Amino acid sequence: MTRLIVYISQVLSLIRKEMLTLVKDPANRTLLFVPAIMQALLYGYGATLDLTHAPYAVLDQSRGAASTELLARLDGTGVFQRTATLTSSSQIAARIDSGEALLVISIPSDFETRLAAGQEAPLQLILDGRNSTTASLASAYVGAIVTSWNSTRGISAQITIERRAWFNPNLESRWNMMPALIATLSMIQTLMLAALSVAREREQGTFDQLLVTPLTPLQILIGKAVPSMLVGMLQSTLIFLIIRFWFQIPMNGSVWLLYLGVGMFTLASIGIGLSISAVSLTMQQAMLYTFILLMPLMLLSGLLTPVRNMPEVLQVVTYINPVRFGIDLVRRVYLEGATFADIAFNFVPLLAVGAVTLPLAAWLFRNRLS
Repeated sequence: MTRLIVYISQVLSLIRKEMLTLVKDPANRTLLFVPAIMQALLYGYGATLDLTHAPYAVLDQSRGAASTELLARLDGTGVFQRTATLTSSSQIAARIDSGEALLVISIPSDFETRLAAGQEAPLQLILDGRNSTTASLASAYVGAIVTSWNSTRGISAQITIERRAWFNPNLESRWNMMPALIATLSMIQTLMLAALSVAREREQGTFDQLLVTPLTPLQILIGKAVPSMLVGMLQSTLIFLIIRFWFQIPMNGSVWLLYLGVGMFTLASIGIGLSISAVSLTMQQAMLYTFILLMPLMLLSGLLTPVRNMPEVLQVVTYINPVRFGIDLVRRVYLEGATFADIAFNFVPLLAVGAVTLPLAAWLFRNRLS
């Protein structure tokens, strides 16, 4: 019995020591609680599949009482926000391509006449299939509104919906998800490799020896960045080949433009990783900082939930998130066939992140001594 009491006492003493070690350091206390609070809030606001904001454009060639009433019902939901009233079908492509409209509602000129004659009247929905989940939800919402309106009219003539999805004809979620993985999967590995590169040498005690060599901080930066860059581009290539030839998702854009975008995105990711590595004294710290950062980067990227559905504050925060623009760039080039002019804005945040993090990492190499 005495030996059992001693054994339990020793275990309790060890537990007490470990708990004191965890909470004694202010940095540890911060890492224990702040990330959990931040991630809970981000999941609550950012990871929602509810459709709360669906911009749409309308081409009403009928301009009758029936189409006006139906559109008024749509506008009154609070979910659909009309961004444009079109005058010709030639204007539809620009609204969908730019992302200004998630869907375009096209009402034919004989819409009112067909209803008055007791015939079925078609209503065409043109959807942005680059985000299949959101497009499907929007289509279902419109279908529910039309069904409700049909049931309240009390006549035999019904409105029918003809759906057409651009860039993803069958609204397959795989088409939406897989191209985005060209950027995201390689980013995870690239960020981790870059984050561990300097921290590993600090932990092994060889980084100080590197600093006293004739190498400049820029040379050290390049030497640390290039291997991660090569690994990231190789992984992106493998993912691209799997998507294109195994899953047979057709590519509509330029391979060279895709690689230019992926390369710029990878460089921005490496800058973040090297900055993390430069401020980390151990590999454990580097891994912890990386995993803490990965969660909000992925959650606020638009990979699973549209950025437009997030609160306005979080939408502003996403402008400093390179993953958001990397995913958008890859999706638009791969599925839409976007040109450089179409996606030029996506390069600006990526260049900005790289221009800040890479010089910061170079400065930290010299000034953050172990």
